Amino acid sequence: QVQLVESGGGLAQPGGSLSLTCAASGSIFSINRMGWYRQAPGKQRELVAEIIISGGNTNYADSVKGRFTISRDNAKSTVYLQMNSLKPEDTAVYYCKAIRVGYAYWGQGTQVTVSS
Repeated sequence: QVQLVESGGGLAQPGGSLSLTCAASGSIFSINRMGWYRQAPGKQRELVAEIIISGGNTNYADSVKGRFTISRDNAKSTVYLQMNSLKPEDTAVYYCKAIRVGYAYWGQGTQVTVSS
């Protein structure tokens, strides 16, 4: 089992920044991919960004390219999402996801609200 705990959500003004943290614990060996997804009210959950743990390769949704940055600290089993130039449409619950041996684990989610 893998446990994921997200933190760092909150309220930001348009154009502002927030940083999210996802800490993994439990059977963290063989986690090969971690990522951030988000779900806005009435919408499907969508990929925001993901990172390959071993090589560090990243993938971003077009809507966040150039604004968001995903990174990892393998020693701490932690993944980060730096969100800059936030827009109201970034408002959603953000979920951390880990893939281990073909199985997906999810965190409980953290709310991000972008509003003036």
